[in-house]
Formats: sequence, structure tokens, C-alpha cells
Amino acid sequence: MKSNVALLAAMGMLCLQAAHAGPADYVYTPTVEQGEKEIDFKFGTADSDPRKTQATLGFGYGVNAWWFTEAYIKYAQTGSGSLKYDAFEFENKFQLTETGKYPVDVGFITEIEIPRDSDEGVELKVGPLFQTEFGKLQLNGNFLLEKRFNAATSSPTEAGYQWQAKYRLQPRFEYGVQGFGSMGKWNDWDAASKQSHTMGPAVFGKVALGDHQAIKYNAAWLFGVSDAAADNTFRLQAELEF
Repeated sequence: MKSNVALLAAMGMLCLQAAHAGPADYVYTPTVEQGEKEIDFKFGTADSDPRKTQATLGFGYGVNAWWFTEAYIKYAQTGSGSLKYDAFEFENKFQLTETGKYPVDVGFITEIEIPRDSDEGVELKVGPLFQTEFGKLQLNGNFLLEKRFNAATSSPTEAGYQWQAKYRLQPRFEYGVQGFGSMGKWNDWDAASKQSHTMGPAVFGKVALGDHQAIKYNAAWLFGVSDAAADNTFRLQAELEF
């Protein structure tokens, strides 16, 4: 079954023709825990012109040892406007290698977004996920492709990335750095001045509540390191696992 998933994932990568990081975006990890259920809240705000704010609420489930699925609703605010329903998203993550069996754990993400505004089309995001560890240091790196279909205005497939490094000090508190970026058209990147790159310090943790329940969190303050990026972005994710 895993080989079939890997084949389908590879075909999806070839069929796509970028991935603009939203303020509430988070770094995907390739691992899946069978039977795990979670209520997931994400929030992010960027001091772009105008300011952009996003919040999402979702429910996820580990169907088996290699497939995690999640559905969530997204709200957005631009400038001084009110926070309004913006889109429905359906996310599926596939773990393609057994955790710890190889030097690098590998997964694959697919995400479909159906915006409230039909003129925006349907957005498909796919990409491979990578994770490795050196003692207490965990490193993640993801390459993502994003394409909108049936939009009023056509757009190319764009390329983006995510990465993070964290030091597992203790389960309740870990620290590190995160980064997000988008380069423009997947096969013809934008000029450096038009690319968006952010990075900054991050904190992570998991607080056990008993009865197989826990609260897991991560948050980051990201700084723009390119002209096209917002100067400051704050993002937060909190999950109730049960």
C-alpha cells in the first residue's frame, strides 16, 4: 500500500505546474500516529500592507500507521476588516518510511482548499516531507508545490519551502528556529527581490493531561529576510490530542 501511495504522490508532483506561506501556515512533519485524534487551532498575523490575519479550526485523525487526515475551516481578515469565513481545507498526510528505520524519515502532504469566493478557484498543495535527528536536535525540511484550478484569473504552479530546527530540551518545552518561503513559478523563479522568505525563533512543547490526552503547541516570531516578505509574522498552533 505504501508503494502505491508513493507512486501516486510522485505522479501528483509531476502533474502540478507555489506555495505562498500564509501567516497561519505551520511546518508539516512526516510522522503519523495511528488512532490519534486531535482538535487543531492555528493563528497567524503578518504586518504586511495591509495586515493579514488568519485563524483555522480543524479535526484530524490517524486512520492507520501511515495515513493522517484532517478537515478544517479557515477564517481571514485583511486590514481593519472583520474576521470572516474564508475557506474549507482538506489535508492528508502519508508517512512513507517507518519512523527511525532510515537516516531520514519521509512523508508526503496533499492539501485541497475550497475558498468561499469561487473566483479564487480550488487550490491544491502537495510536496515531500523530510525529517532527521542528531541526538536531541530534530531537523525538518519540506518542498511544496501549489496550484489553483478553475480560478477567474489563471496562475502558474509555484514553489515554496518550509524548514525548522528544534532542540528537544524537555517534552514540555523545546526551542529552535523556523523558516518559510516562496520563490514564484516552479520552473522559473522570481527575481530575488520578489521572492518571500521569513525566519525566526520558535518554541514547542507537549503537556500531558492524562487518559491519553495532551496539549501540543508551537509558536514562532518570523522576520522578513527578503523585500517581498512581511517585516514581522507571528504564528501559533495548539492541538488537543486524545
